[in-house]
Amino acid sequence: MWAYESTFYQIYPLGFCGAPFPNNDVKSNRLTLINNFIPHLKYIGINALILNPLFESDNHGYDTRDFKNVDLRLGTNSDLKNLICNLHKSNIRVLLDGVFNHVGRGFIFFQDVLQNREASPYKDWFYINFSGNNFYNDNLSYEGWEGHFELVRLNLQNPKVSDYLIDVVNFWINEFNIDGLRLDVSYCLDHAFLSRLRHETSIIKDDFFLLGEILNGDYKTIMNDDMCHSATNYECYKGLYSSMNSYNLFEIVHSLKRQFGPESWTLYNGMHLLSFVDNHDVTRISSILNNKNHLKLIYSLMFFMPGIPCIYYGSEWGITGNKTDGDVALRPAIIEPITNDLSEYIKVLTSIRQSCNVLAYGDFSDLLLTNKQCILQRSLCDDRILLALNIDDVSFHAFFNTSILHAHDLINNLDIDFDNGIDIPAYTAMMLHPY
Repeated sequence: MWAYESTFYQIYPLGFCGAPFPNNDVKSNRLTLINNFIPHLKYIGINALILNPLFESDNHGYDTRDFKNVDLRLGTNSDLKNLICNLHKSNIRVLLDGVFNHVGRGFIFFQDVLQNREASPYKDWFYINFSGNNFYNDNLSYEGWEGHFELVRLNLQNPKVSDYLIDVVNFWINEFNIDGLRLDVSYCLDHAFLSRLRHETSIIKDDFFLLGEILNGDYKTIMNDDMCHSATNYECYKGLYSSMNSYNLFEIVHSLKRQFGPESWTLYNGMHLLSFVDNHDVTRISSILNNKNHLKLIYSLMFFMPGIPCIYYGSEWGITGNKTDGDVALRPAIIEPITNDLSEYIKVLTSIRQSCNVLAYGDFSDLLLTNKQCILQRSLCDDRILLALNIDDVSFHAFFNTSILHAHDLINNLDIDFDNGIDIPAYTAMMLHPY
């Protein structure tokens, strides 16, 4: 699967393009701004782009009004078709955000229910109680997603609803030639619907990729041979920054061994979770790390660990944003990309990953672990790469059992001799390829 060998990038279009909130129903071709960003994506080595919601919505994109028309604040369907065509010309695949658990109150079929009540042919598309009332004084009540009643929950067990959504996905594939979907709150989606989605999309495109959003629990409930190909690795997201901030690498290595270690009881060996250090729903990594010397190190670990690495727009050059300031703070408008020391470092990491098959498919093990240092290994057949990591402010001499005599540090472009171990400078990551 192409996705397992890719580096992903995520853009939240309404924020990136500076669209107003809520929807002002004024047409503006803002989506074309992303075209100007494609050279930057190519430069840093991106292979796949996740575009968060960009179809007509009431406010932030996750409250859909119309699944088949690009939001007026962003432009037109032709703008999206042209953007995806340009991305494909640059060998960048495209995932759209499939928001199928709920819709906005402006969704045309929900509006029909509000108007025609029990006589509406769409009354069973939602979980409606005509004897109740709600915050909006509709003289009916309904299920919203996790108590957010601007997000009206769809009844995916109704065949007419699932038929409609499958038709939407077919439209997106045929009209825009997309390569996959990020499935919003996939942990809420009906499993029969997920299985049908996997089956029908694979018929149209045998390499169509489904990425499920899931926050906790067993990721295999939605990531398996019948449903999603991948899922968001929130366990390791938390472990990555928490380990850095607490100077306790045992936390993240424990999670990695639990998920991908050599023992028979590990959870996700052979699977490819999405790895990330931030996204559109959480505090930016530059804001959550206490020590900015750890920025390059956390990206080094993310690119080395099993999974599909994903970068959130702007974080590759150190944009800040705190969740406590609201979602808008996490989803800013971008005028033009910035190239700095961090983005150049990430460019090196994407290049390493794309040139080393072992980082996409190799086994995982740990060779040395302290609170502030670790040496990890990925191995595939006769190939292996080691990550030597020191998050401390002083150099560390690492003694560990290995048959390696010489290795090339792929990050720093240095040859390293293993003489009673190796020295790892302060705040340094080394990806060591033995020779």
